[in-house]
Amino acid sequence: MINGKRIAVVMPAYNAEKTLEKTVRELSDVVDIKILVDDSSKDQTAALSRSLGVQTFVHDSNYGYGRNQQTCYREALAAGADIVVMVHADYQYTPLLVPAMAGMIASGVYDMVLASRILGNGALKGGMPLYKFIFNRMLTAFQNLFLGVKLSEYHTGFRAFSRELLEKLPLLENSDDFVFDNQMIAQAVMFGFNIGEISCPTKYFEEASSINFKRSVEYGLGVLATTVRFAAHKAGIIHSPLFGLRGRKITQQYYTHVQQGS
Repeated sequence: MINGKRIAVVMPAYNAEKTLEKTVRELSDVVDIKILVDDSSKDQTAALSRSLGVQTFVHDSNYGYGRNQQTCYREALAAGADIVVMVHADYQYTPLLVPAMAGMIASGVYDMVLASRILGNGALKGGMPLYKFIFNRMLTAFQNLFLGVKLSEYHTGFRAFSRELLEKLPLLENSDDFVFDNQMIAQAVMFGFNIGEISCPTKYFEEASSINFKRSVEYGLGVLATTVRFAAHKAGIIHSPLFGLRGRKITQQYYTHVQQGS
């Protein structure tokens, strides 16, 4: 708890058995709620999560990274979280920064905090493939231009959110795939939420999940499409549910096939 705010860490996971324990062990005592959503892993991720004392939910099928996050946030809000920090269970990002990120939200200054791999030159030092770094810089420059903000990167998977943001963004309109992350930032900008950044080291290693070149290209095209929809919606050319006030929220009932483990 920070400043009277209950802190939840949510971990979207798929086949994270080899790295999960290290991730959980590094979570700070300020974390009040620990939630893992297993997207129908083929290993023992869910069983290990339960043994570590983490509240565990299991999808009945592999629905995708975006759908996994929807479940994460909904369950965190249901558990009474005021601040929610998403930590990848693959240990690519250090959980030691959770208190700092949650504190930035608890201060009331920011509604979303992104752990940037670019600030401090941590990306290439941590082993990010050069083509991913180049894509990252090109896409970030493009989005800064059209979204009218100045972020160091839009593509980190380590993020913190206020309860208000999670309740107001139409997250059920987002993709079930990796572009969910990017759509969420664009939505936060559209809805006028304040976004902060913190420098974060990253690690690329065999056990860490990472999308291949083909999926990276698909993600990049999704980012471009999201940016175009943002600009068109803001200009009044189209009305996109992705950015509309009436878009579906995660507080609405949207799934029936998630089981909580004991």
